[in-house]
Amino acid sequence: MKKRDARQLSSDAQENQRLSAIRAILAGTKQVEVARIFHVSVQSVCYGFKKYQNGGFRALRAKPRGRPKTGGTLLPWQAATLVRLLRSKNPDQLSLPFYLWTRDAVRDLIQNKYGIRLSRSTVGRYLKRWGFTPQKPLRRAYEQDPKAVRRWLEVDYPAICKRAKLEKALIFWGDETGLRSDHATGRSYGPRGKGAVISGAGQRFSCNMISAITNQGQLYFTITRDRFNSTVFIKFMKRLIKQSQRKIFLIVDGHPSHKSQITQAWLNRPENKKDVEVFLLPGYSPDLNPDELVKQDVKSNALGKRRPRNREEMIRHVRGYLHKRQRQPHIVRNYFQGQHVRYAA
Repeated sequence: MKKRDARQLSSDAQENQRLSAIRAILAGTKQVEVARIFHVSVQSVCYGFKKYQNGGFRALRAKPRGRPKTGGTLLPWQAATLVRLLRSKNPDQLSLPFYLWTRDAVRDLIQNKYGIRLSRSTVGRYLKRWGFTPQKPLRRAYEQDPKAVRRWLEVDYPAICKRAKLEKALIFWGDETGLRSDHATGRSYGPRGKGAVISGAGQRFSCNMISAITNQGQLYFTITRDRFNSTVFIKFMKRLIKQSQRKIFLIVDGHPSHKSQITQAWLNRPENKKDVEVFLLPGYSPDLNPDELVKQDVKSNALGKRRPRNREEMIRHVRGYLHKRQRQPHIVRNYFQGQHVRYAA
């Protein structure tokens, strides 16, 4: 008996054949006999009857062939619109239940806007084609004033650079941060399903770091156990003046210690005014300060990858790491190559 290749039949013909075969079995015909009547294999009949037992006649219905009608490809103008939205909007601004632009968020945007349903892998290929890559997002405060940022980039900072050139002063970018013993970054390999366990001191301890850098590759820092205040800030500026042979223009954020009455009184003294001046960045704009990258470097590489046993050991590790960076001015200059701080290079 020559068996018929059912794949050559239409979907409706295949469905009718399956239904007729099952009805014959239900009428009492043996499965071997049904296979002979319909010119198919016994295995096909057994498989069809098992589907009927699990899902009834509905399980034997024909399914649509080929690409789903709701799928497809994006037209050029649709792709251009999506790229513009991804660059200028966040998911929540487009009423999507996402915080970041993930493949799922882009897939939902495409389906809501154009009625086209795509798989995650297809969306990923589109994003790659459009020049989008997965990145760690930069946090920006709602309170940041775009006009103040634009004025800083277009007016204030160019004026500082012009004055520094006339007065032969060095422009330093400064900042301070707290370092904690339980800070951890990165991932660790381990057996599947078994999370890695890291050992560390049960007691938490911390210290504070103040640093200042120039786009020429200079790096100065202080590690202190004291809480950061005007006295600590003034002490750091005295060290900068002592170590530098030129006048200092120090750019910092709006921390209270940077603009307190004690700090301003010290800066306004004639003997100090000729050596150092302090300029404040726009509020809520840490992304404009290249020294933020020093903090990230220290926390990720000097602290996050080590487990100090006590505060003295932590300070020793951080201080040694920063001493190494002082001997690597090319790396310090690279801090100024970030997207939002390149203007200061």
